[in-house]
Amino acid sequence: MTEPFIKICGLRDARDVEAAVAAGADAVGFVFAPGSPRTVDAATARQLIAAVPDGVLTVGVFRGQPVEEVRRFVEESGVRGVQLHGEEGPEDFAALRAEGRTLLRATARHVRRCGDHGEDLLLIDAPDPGSGKPWNWASEEFVAPAGRWLLAGGLTPANVREALEATGAWGVDVSSGVERERGVKSPELIRAFAEAARTARA
Repeated sequence: MTEPFIKICGLRDARDVEAAVAAGADAVGFVFAPGSPRTVDAATARQLIAAVPDGVLTVGVFRGQPVEEVRRFVEESGVRGVQLHGEEGPEDFAALRAEGRTLLRATARHVRRCGDHGEDLLLIDAPDPGSGKPWNWASEEFVAPAGRWLLAGGLTPANVREALEATGAWGVDVSSGVERERGVKSPELIRAFAEAARTARA
C-alpha cells in the first residue's frame, strides 16, 4: 500500500515549516481562523510559504469566515489549499474553486464520502474538535468515509500508527499532537509523528 498523506497544521515560524518539510510532510497548514494560539496573519504566512517546496501543499485553515474574507487571505498569503471548518455548504466550495487550488472540508460529523460539498479532500476531526481526544476508532460509532479523507483529532506519534491501521484513512492531520506546549511545535515530535505514520502501511 502507498504511504499515508501527512499534513502538519498550525505552523507559525520558519523552524516549524523547516521541520515539517524535512520530515516529509505532504501538506503544511496555516491557521487564519481567529481565536487560536496558532493563528498567523497573511503576511507571515506568505513569508513562510516562500520556503515550502512546490511538491508540498500549503493550506489556509478557516472556521466559519465569510467567503470574501477567505478569498482575501488566500490571495494575500499565496496558499494553494483552502480548508473550511464550519457549516459551509456546496455553494461556498464552488465559490472558492479555482485552477490549481485544493479544497478541504473539515467536519466532526459522520460523512459517507469525500466530495459531497465539492471538496477535493475530506478531513474528519474528533467529536470534540480541539479537545485532543480522538475517536474510538474500534467502535461501531466510527464509520470510515469513502474516498480521500484525512483523520484528525487527538493524534500523536504514539497512536497515529494504530489510528491508520484501525481506520484505513487515506491520510492524517496533526497539530497539538506535535507540540511541546500549546501553540509551540516540537521538531522532534513532528519527525516522530511522520515516521510513525509511515510505518503503518509498510
